[in-house]
Amino acid sequence: MDPTFELPFFAPQHRLPAPLPSQADIESSKLLKENEDRRVVLYDNCYVIKYGAHVSLLEGENMLFVKEKQAAPVPEVFALYSTTDVRGTSINYIVMEYIPGQGLDATWAGLDSLQKAKISSRLRLHFDALRSLPTPGYFGSIGKRPLEDDMFWTAPGDDTNRVISGPFDSELELNNALVDKYTYNSGLEHKAAYYRRVLPLILQNNNSVFTHGDLQRKNIIVRDDGEMVLIDWETAGWYPEYWEYASAMFACGAWKDDWHESVRHILAEYANEFAWFDMLRRELWS
Repeated sequence: MDPTFELPFFAPQHRLPAPLPSQADIESSKLLKENEDRRVVLYDNCYVIKYGAHVSLLEGENMLFVKEKQAAPVPEVFALYSTTDVRGTSINYIVMEYIPGQGLDATWAGLDSLQKAKISSRLRLHFDALRSLPTPGYFGSIGKRPLEDDMFWTAPGDDTNRVISGPFDSELELNNALVDKYTYNSGLEHKAAYYRRVLPLILQNNNSVFTHGDLQRKNIIVRDDGEMVLIDWETAGWYPEYWEYASAMFACGAWKDDWHESVRHILAEYANEFAWFDMLRRELWS
């Protein structure tokens, strides 16, 4: 089984580029991003801190796992811990390395075809390395825990959560969970029965491979030296082989540029699986 990490986690002192920020330091740091009860701040051009009630420490564990396996470039994680605010709400903190650079989404339009091809080739190496990690034989988050992708989301405290979010010992169990999620959202039992019958005909014979789960240009930082670092590992885990490609293509959204052409060079194509994934995901979100 793949490892889990003891929490709270604090990197050894000799690994720290500077003393860890205090609570007051964090709250007064430069705001980079804020949404849905989570904030991302920059402290002293040294640490990026992602924190909030909706931040999962599993994201930090995923980054530690990938760093340990040297499978892909990720920010170094220096601390994972929780506090409780005045309302009694648990607030989670991920303290990580600051990566100077720009998001690939900000630079893509200015790149020529050769530059885009070089970037795609380098990303292919990173994603091939992720997918080559030895599988633990289940579908789930590291440590055989529930999957974090919102395809498997149910309301906190709902007794169906465990059934829908896994972990799963087989792809058939995962397929059935997707149908259960469809039923949970729509209540359309007869269409759910159709999905339950046909999904295993399409989504089958896939190994579990380690998957980032949100391959978008905004989650790729191009460092000042030209190297790339992958961020936002909150949904990462052991998914079917097609999942990375299907979710990346779904994230192409309005298809306003040529990014989809690069996705097929970064990842093996699963066109049939994507068609069904796309249909089901849109129905879940409609």
